[in-house]
Amino acid sequence: MEELAYIPSPSRGVLYLGPIPLRGYAFCIIIGVFVAVWLGNKRWIARGGRTGTVADIAVWAVPFGLVGGRLYHVITDYELYFSEGRDWVDAFKVWEGGLGIWGAIALGGLGAWIGCRRRGIPMPAYADAVAPGIAFAQAIGRWGNWFNQELYGRETHVPWALHITSSTDGRVPGYYHPTFLYESLWCVGVAFLVIWADRRFKLGHGRAFALYVAAYCVGRAWIEYMRVDDAHHFLGLRLNDWTAMIVFLLAVAYIVLSSRIRPGREAVVEPGALEERAEAEAAAGDKTEVEDKSEDEAEAEDEAEAEDGDSPKEAAATGESAEEDAEVDAKDGAESAKKS
Repeated sequence: MEELAYIPSPSRGVLYLGPIPLRGYAFCIIIGVFVAVWLGNKRWIARGGRTGTVADIAVWAVPFGLVGGRLYHVITDYELYFSEGRDWVDAFKVWEGGLGIWGAIALGGLGAWIGCRRRGIPMPAYADAVAPGIAFAQAIGRWGNWFNQELYGRETHVPWALHITSSTDGRVPGYYHPTFLYESLWCVGVAFLVIWADRRFKLGHGRAFALYVAAYCVGRAWIEYMRVDDAHHFLGLRLNDWTAMIVFLLAVAYIVLSSRIRPGREAVVEPGALEERAEAEAAAGDKTEVEDKSEDEAEAEDEAEAEDGDSPKEAAATGESAEEDAEVDAKDGAESAKKS
């Protein structure tokens, strides 16, 4: 295999700014969160919500999601932290990698529900708005695994193979399928699928979010099958494969049942938001009308004065000129009489 025909791994996943560590994994998570909130906010406003609502609810959803993702990872891979020779303190070192998407979505959803309840917002409508952003966030977050040289697939010699150079934690240097890249690209495709389907079919009541979940599970199943890192197996399949299949069936069932029970899309997603927007637009329209009317009235007055004759300024100037002429005539008359 040619040297240039592979994806290189970073020599290290952390840089130090003085005593402050800058970790690639953490940066990917942070950037993903910002993208999800930005896109979710645009979609929420388009559905009739207020600016800033998505960010306010994300204050609840993101911390819950991080805790849930870490809990799922630690529980399903407990031997990495609680077996003999391991330090249980490592379970808190999130920056070293290890966030389970299933736990992140589950507990993050709980945090979002709390935020929605506080704002009087229907949770399914919020989930629909943020669904594509979550998929994009996952796509970005997966590059954190590249920085940590983890979650790669079977050995391969394809031109896009990932070159693993680290030998820590049982890694064997070599060339492997870049499953982190496969999942990142799949998540980008899922995001665009949800955006398209939402516009085409006017998905509502949580169906856009369910489509995201179902589509992600399909990709996760075949990508998970390629991975070679240690994992618990059940009936010959990795635990995450079973989780993906079960969650996929639940998401599809929700789409079918929800479309029958609540067809269409929510007319109101945030109480009072549409009325406030209408009042603001009306106020802006009234102000524009007043300004236009003032300009029209000024033009009409100028036209009327032009038709009637001299304008007030011109008349005043004419009067002053007449008075000056009269004074000159009177002076000339007096001088003539004196000579006579």
